[in-house]
Amino acid sequence: MLNLSAEEFFELSKDYNVIPLYTEFIADMENPLTAFLKIKDLGRFPFLLESVEGGEKWARYSFLGYGGSFYVKTYRHYYEIYDRGRHEIGEFADPLDILKPIVRNYKPYRDKNLPRFWGGLVGYIGYDVVKFWEPVPDRNPDPIGAPDIFLVQTDLMVIFDNLSSKLIVLKPVVVGNRNPLDLYREAQKEILRVVERLKKPLPEREFLPVPPKTLDADFSEWRSNFTKEGFESIVKRAKEYIEAGDIIQVVLSQRFRKRLNTSPELLYRALRYLNPSPYMFFLKFDDLYVVGASPEILVRVEDGRIETRPIAGTRPRGKTPQEDRELEENLLSDEKEKAEHIMLVDLARNDVGRVAKYGSVKVENLMRIERYSHVMHIVSDVVGELREDRDALDVIKATFPAGTVSGAPKVRAMQIIEELENERRGIYAGAVGYISFQGNTDTAIAIRTAVIRGDEIFVQAGAGIVADSIPEREWEETRNKAKALIKAVEIAERFWKNG
Repeated sequence: MLNLSAEEFFELSKDYNVIPLYTEFIADMENPLTAFLKIKDLGRFPFLLESVEGGEKWARYSFLGYGGSFYVKTYRHYYEIYDRGRHEIGEFADPLDILKPIVRNYKPYRDKNLPRFWGGLVGYIGYDVVKFWEPVPDRNPDPIGAPDIFLVQTDLMVIFDNLSSKLIVLKPVVVGNRNPLDLYREAQKEILRVVERLKKPLPEREFLPVPPKTLDADFSEWRSNFTKEGFESIVKRAKEYIEAGDIIQVVLSQRFRKRLNTSPELLYRALRYLNPSPYMFFLKFDDLYVVGASPEILVRVEDGRIETRPIAGTRPRGKTPQEDRELEENLLSDEKEKAEHIMLVDLARNDVGRVAKYGSVKVENLMRIERYSHVMHIVSDVVGELREDRDALDVIKATFPAGTVSGAPKVRAMQIIEELENERRGIYAGAVGYISFQGNTDTAIAIRTAVIRGDEIFVQAGAGIVADSIPEREWEETRNKAKALIKAVEIAERFWKNG
């Protein structure tokens, strides 16, 4: 039973060019991961977006599906748009010149029974895109060679409502110039095909053993783009810039790489088990996979409300409730941690203020503690109301990249990153998420994220360098931040190698 009859669909097609057609089921025998594994081969570009709130409870909605009929990707000054068999290739001065007309062209029918996201563009915007928006040079080599931007229009979605144990199989029908009744019949068939696939069991349901708690991250097979001495020397150089008054802080990173001897899907399962996070994602774009468990939002825009959440300040979780409380008190009384957090909150306020209505920018829940499975963080919410002459893409541009992966002042910090790091960052420190047909967006910072190209996996992690940073400790911090992914690879490759 679909939400619209053919006649209702035909009438709506006179006023709207994107219409959601869907059916609903009880989802008590299925979960987002099993559903994804069942349908991922039905489209060229499958995706899975999940979320864990506060590190402990799965968020209300999970989104999965696939695309392929329309996509846009860019690399340096070149773009490629594929639109249902038609290819367009060209050059641009600003990627927003390519993306804005696409987003503005959507005139979606708003169904009040659907969640905030039921279709649009899914993918990523890489860190190096900022070089079109700010005076930052682009001189480093690019060993991964992934597109700077890769956004795919959703052809079909399965939406899990984890609160009501309901799933929605939805086709966002893009009307175009074709007969609406032909589109309705084709959508009906595609929805039925997906429903039939979901009804079938997985060919082999793998029950994976719980990994031993003693398993540690093994870096022996990984090679970095910096030696220990090399990384420590760029930390010292960054401190000279801080002492000279150029910057207050800069985030320097190193990249680890190795041959991957497991499937990206099994790696995602390991990461999902080890490090459940507010932003879990799995994207497959031909031979390029982006697999991540990011703790941090870049920016969210929903019905004109802008929200970003700076995270800075960390302690491990305590072994007992008492120890947990003591660690929280220790974190909130650490003047250095608090000063760094306030600096990043101010940076976020400035960024949001560039696209928000005058006087609407506020800090909510300043410096609260948020607990995750292994750590706790200091978190604040910065919100504002979107100006009428701005849209979600303007908000992404204004807040991109996050201060937590660049530094302060942001532009000078990024210039120093380009000088001291020896490779283009690519997807790392960029944004992963969606821009919806309705013009909303929800994006995570691409940290705690693995990029897989062919048979190689790349993991990158950074450390915030300040005046009193100790170079060896900053080297260690980058390794510690990479550990969850390194350990996930270890589990998928060795402990789960036989399923």
